[in-house]
Amino acid sequence: MHQVLSTLRTSMESLFLLVLCLLIGLALQRSQSLPANAAASLNQFVLFVPLPALAFYYIPEIELERHLLYPLGVAWISIAASWLVFGSLGRWLGWSRKLTGCLVLTSGLGNTSFVGFPVIEALYGKEGLATALIVDQPGSFVVLSTVGIVIATLYSGDVIRTGPIIRKIMLFPPFIGFVLAVAMNLFDLHFPEFICAGLYRLGSTITPVALVAVGLQLNLDRRSKHLGFLAAGLGFKLLAAPAIIYLLYVVILKGSGQVVQISLMEAAMAPMITGVILASTHGLKPRLANMMVGVGIPFSLITLMGWYWLISNS
Repeated sequence: MHQVLSTLRTSMESLFLLVLCLLIGLALQRSQSLPANAAASLNQFVLFVPLPALAFYYIPEIELERHLLYPLGVAWISIAASWLVFGSLGRWLGWSRKLTGCLVLTSGLGNTSFVGFPVIEALYGKEGLATALIVDQPGSFVVLSTVGIVIATLYSGDVIRTGPIIRKIMLFPPFIGFVLAVAMNLFDLHFPEFICAGLYRLGSTITPVALVAVGLQLNLDRRSKHLGFLAAGLGFKLLAAPAIIYLLYVVILKGSGQVVQISLMEAAMAPMITGVILASTHGLKPRLANMMVGVGIPFSLITLMGWYWLISNS
């Protein structure tokens, strides 16, 4: 009983931090006391410092087993389903290629780090971040950097060049950190305890910094003509995508345990901020793309509670 109460208290503390940091970001956005590029700078910090630190802290200690295919497959399955659904709908309903590309990207890529890590930490503790990293690094990040760039280029009408895509992946600090951490695991190399302690403290900054950055970017254009498309995109991202993962992992493959639960929760996260940036920079309906994040993040906090209840009682 004492352990249950302790876990509940820790989860409540983490959820309070999550909400508090979002509110701080919103307050800073309204006060306009920070530079215009503050959110982008905070996002860059998260990508370049705590994210690689978490990779170096957790991945060398992970036992590489078959069940890790569950978190690894989340992003690949989600983007494939999104492309199939919205690519087909776009052709059937005569949508513009830019609208179709926007929905494919923003509905197929989940916020598995900036929002995903704090939520997983709140629900499953620090240990859950090890599984969340597998969802994010070889999953979401690699999908964004490969399939995501191909989709953005294809639907924007640009010429696809494999060289820049490969270069972007190989030189991205979180990916470099992930590859080196996996190599350490394979060769059974480990950092001394004092370095692990430093990596852990650096990694712990990801929750407050990422959520303040999210709060700085939350925005809703109530006069937008894209509200129907917004509903379709969020309906897929928050409900259909995790339902597909649940059907495949739990019903068909009979998966169970914390790894499967975290995989499902990560599949139910709001649209990825970096995916929205990719869509915007390629001219794929930037206003709709930003609304997917601005509306999707607060809505996801509600739908995530439903998914958590479902998998906890399955």
